[in-house]
Amino acid sequence: MNACDLIVVGAGIVGASCADEAAAAGLRVAIVEPGTIGGGATACAMGHLVAMDDDPAELALARLSLDRWEAFADLPEAEFDRCGTLWVAENPAQAAGIAARVARIQAAGGHAHALDAAQLREIEPSLAPDLCAGMLVPQEAVVYPPRVAQHLVLRACARGAVLHHGRRVRQLDTHGVTLDDGTVLHGPVLVATGCALPQLVPELPLRPRKGHLVITDRYPGKLRHQVLELGYADSAHGSDGSSVAFNVQPRPTGQLLVGSSREFDIDDPAVSPSMLARMLQRAFRFMPSLGELQAIRAWTGFRPATPDGRPYLGAVPGRDGLWVAAGHEGLGVTTAPGSAQLLLDLILGRTPAIDPAPYAPSRVLA
Repeated sequence: MNACDLIVVGAGIVGASCADEAAAAGLRVAIVEPGTIGGGATACAMGHLVAMDDDPAELALARLSLDRWEAFADLPEAEFDRCGTLWVAENPAQAAGIAARVARIQAAGGHAHALDAAQLREIEPSLAPDLCAGMLVPQEAVVYPPRVAQHLVLRACARGAVLHHGRRVRQLDTHGVTLDDGTVLHGPVLVATGCALPQLVPELPLRPRKGHLVITDRYPGKLRHQVLELGYADSAHGSDGSSVAFNVQPRPTGQLLVGSSREFDIDDPAVSPSMLARMLQRAFRFMPSLGELQAIRAWTGFRPATPDGRPYLGAVPGRDGLWVAAGHEGLGVTTAPGSAQLLLDLILGRTPAIDPAPYAPSRVLA
């Protein structure tokens, strides 16, 4: 009998983090992943570790996670680069909100400070000269998510986890799962399959949200910080059918990774020239010199979005022994370690590190 203490379905950054956390706690863990470890949304992510402060629950999960990401700072596979995050204001109205944002981040245990226009130009000369203010969060970083996910799965297996790679869950059973090769695994199940969540847990609403990214050739020293416009959250959390927002980050290779776009109700993974042009025009507005650089690749991915923008973390009501960790949209990389800790706290009956109520799947089923 294949008896497990936890069956983790999905080995993206969230599932891999949960499997590693469970194995570290001494649980007998099975990991089921039909495709590439660290594939899916993880492979298409920018890899920014950033605290979004507009939602207190989201900020709490991000701060918990960012503290845990520090353990990866010296891991070669992570490509951890503490470039800091620079938020830039396009207009005085955005600039007026910076002080409150700094206060929220500091109250949550982070570090941030405001910059005036002259300071903004001094630390990032390539930005548009009419940007009026900014906010620097110096401790934040970027990582390479697929290799982190692979590292976590390997570490979980070194701790005794069993990887069922290339296998798919055919059905959820009363006390476990049946795989597509007929293997039956017995034990509690944690579904961490991102956009594929509705295939196994259709009662939890989730929509895939397509996004585009572009990477340039190597331009070392062109940009020091990952830079986002202060209106980024409006795009990330908005319900519009499509939106774009400025987001660019320097990679350790000297390349620049440029985003971002969001589209609902699109299932074609092909690059859309019109959406790509729209995204790049937004980027050129904030960093005009980007238009002079050579792009070498553009690609797309799909982010799993819940109706309220918060992930599902917890037990699925009415399904004994079924847990879920999915729906992180564009913050799965940032919040994966904290999501794993919160899930294991709940599964093992420990006092949760943060209030789990805002992420409980029951909130959409009431």
